[in-house]
Amino acid sequence: MSARSAARSDLIGVSASQSATANWKQAWAQNALLFALFFVALMLLHAPLLRLPYFWDEAGYYIPAARDLFLTGSLVPHSTPSNAHPPLVMAWLALAWRIFGYSTLVSRTAMLAISAFSLVGLFRLAKTASNTAIACATAALVALYPVYFTQSSLAQVDLPAAGFTFWGLAAYLTSQKSEDAPWKYTAWFALAALAKETAILAPFALIVWEIKANFFRPRLKQSKWQQFLPPLDGWKSAFYLALSLIPLACWYAYHHAKTGFFLGNPEFFRYNVAATFNPLRIPIALLMRLWQIFGYFGLYLLTFAGMLAMLRSPQRGRGADDDGLERPRIAFWIQAMFLGVLLTYLFFMSVVGGAVLARYMLPVVPLAMLALVSTLWRRVKYWKWVVGAIAIAFVAGLFSNPPYGFSLEDNLAYRDYIVMHAEASRYLALRYPARRVLTAWPASDELSRPWLGYVSRPFPVVRIEDFSAPQISLAAMVRDRFDVALVFSTKYEPSHPLFENWEAWQQVKGKFFGYHRDLTPEDIAKQLGGSLAYHTQRNGQWIAVIAIEREQDAQRIDQPPPIRGQ
Repeated sequence: MSARSAARSDLIGVSASQSATANWKQAWAQNALLFALFFVALMLLHAPLLRLPYFWDEAGYYIPAARDLFLTGSLVPHSTPSNAHPPLVMAWLALAWRIFGYSTLVSRTAMLAISAFSLVGLFRLAKTASNTAIACATAALVALYPVYFTQSSLAQVDLPAAGFTFWGLAAYLTSQKSEDAPWKYTAWFALAALAKETAILAPFALIVWEIKANFFRPRLKQSKWQQFLPPLDGWKSAFYLALSLIPLACWYAYHHAKTGFFLGNPEFFRYNVAATFNPLRIPIALLMRLWQIFGYFGLYLLTFAGMLAMLRSPQRGRGADDDGLERPRIAFWIQAMFLGVLLTYLFFMSVVGGAVLARYMLPVVPLAMLALVSTLWRRVKYWKWVVGAIAIAFVAGLFSNPPYGFSLEDNLAYRDYIVMHAEASRYLALRYPARRVLTAWPASDELSRPWLGYVSRPFPVVRIEDFSAPQISLAAMVRDRFDVALVFSTKYEPSHPLFENWEAWQQVKGKFFGYHRDLTPEDIAKQLGGSLAYHTQRNGQWIAVIAIEREQDAQRIDQPPPIRGQ
């Protein structure tokens, strides 16, 4: 090679390096701007919710685990039985408290930052898979989807795991298209698994897909099925995907060394794994998971619109810049990748998990939404109006409850729960300070742990499992051990519920999903030999304080009158 050719090659190499550096800086500048926009929007929308006390699983596990790490530096919680969840999100909360101080405002702001970061990852994924218009619409819909919206400020791990998964999938697509550094998606998927262990399902699905692609690629040359395979040879990608599983394996080894258990305490393992392997339960859970992906809280409108759109011919052109060509679909190999990840989550989450919670599907519901939005963009002229109508339905779902049972954390019903419990706790603190209180979890933690935000001083608590007839009968036998009872609805109770008179369904829910019927406050008071001192209800939920009547109290004239609210 001549000196001139060598010099020219060096100049080309330097130019390419400078161009790559400039592109990298531009991409991260755009990401920073998007993050700022998403974060400000989320903060404004969540402003009335940022100072609420902690709710349900927040209070029961994640906040205690993060507080243990904050106070003692222990990655394994000791104030609550360890569930073996990886510590990344808890470490993030502990870091936020270390910098800004311990408060619910700091906790919820820290989680909103993760939510905004997750939306940026979803935007990048959607833009890489399709185009900017689809990415904007998908990110907006996901942000307003009730389950994502409420999880955005709750200190739980499913949304962060979903967010890192979006970043991992985006990096994986970029690597497949341009042979970008594979360590990027390795890092993102590793972080997702350290946020929640089930996030390994995404790289696992991709590993299986890559291996199958390598097997079928030689057999499908010159075949139309070739377009369903990833562009690059999969052995290298499968290797880097497998590397993302190592940090989680290290965490489990560490957890076992500290506790003697790999997958959490025995009760956690029994409830979420051992008790779910039932040939009758699995298909029922599968149907519930399908509903959560394609129908839950207005998703059925998006699914129905997408199915109708499939009956139409593709639109031509791109709006004002009409080039006369059909609007392109998401590449078949990308759709195949999404489908593989979705099916892996669908079947695994139908087999494992005692509670069939919608938040467990957050890593894949946005993938389905992305595919459906892309279909609308491709085939419907006024697709923006359709997306806008679905967004309105999502917002309505935040404030209106469905006519069937659902998890309170899936829309703003969780706020009603917190407000009612905070008010009842204040009533207890004013009327019955330091009295022994009969209640069930999570109110037992709310009353005994002031740092959860409900009381300023702890109450001595007598705990029962729930407020079903058998549990109340047991409590009545030991009524000398408590002075007052805090009872509440442990689930949403619609005024006119669907399937309420379907006895077979009630039996299935009771056998496989822990369903029980709470007694009414009046019935509980009667069985415990007490009287209602406080009772309020709101949007299908209720809470009551029952004063236990004793012989020495019979002559008292200063008994507080019942307080009722609506």
